[in-house]
Amino acid sequence: MEATKRARLLKIALVVIGLIFIFGIYSMMMWIFPSGWGWTPRQPEYEQMIMGIYATLGVFLIRAARDPAANSSLIWFTIWSSIVHGAIMLVQALVDSTERTNLFGDIPALFLVAIVLWYLMPKKTA
Repeated sequence: MEATKRARLLKIALVVIGLIFIFGIYSMMMWIFPSGWGWTPRQPEYEQMIMGIYATLGVFLIRAARDPAANSSLIWFTIWSSIVHGAIMLVQALVDSTERTNLFGDIPALFLVAIVLWYLMPKKTA
């Protein structure tokens, strides 16, 4: 994919992912697919903390869309923290049978965020 198209798609992806982090996580945890986006039993304090962190990250991703090159550290943080978060949750879901539904909810979503942003980030040339 050519660099200009990739840069345009990265800006779009940052806004879309930012909006999902701001509004989608809450919606998925509360109404759409709670068993795949939360833990059993429900833990309101944990849910509020996760929603607060991801909503804040979402705001900064939207801001980063204006100039992704100047915000590459934030984008790489989003990529790597999504991989780490998803990997930890994957292990927990495999170990704890009550959390298996997360294998179809937030775990693949985190890996998808990481894959999309990684693919769209500019590649360094030597």
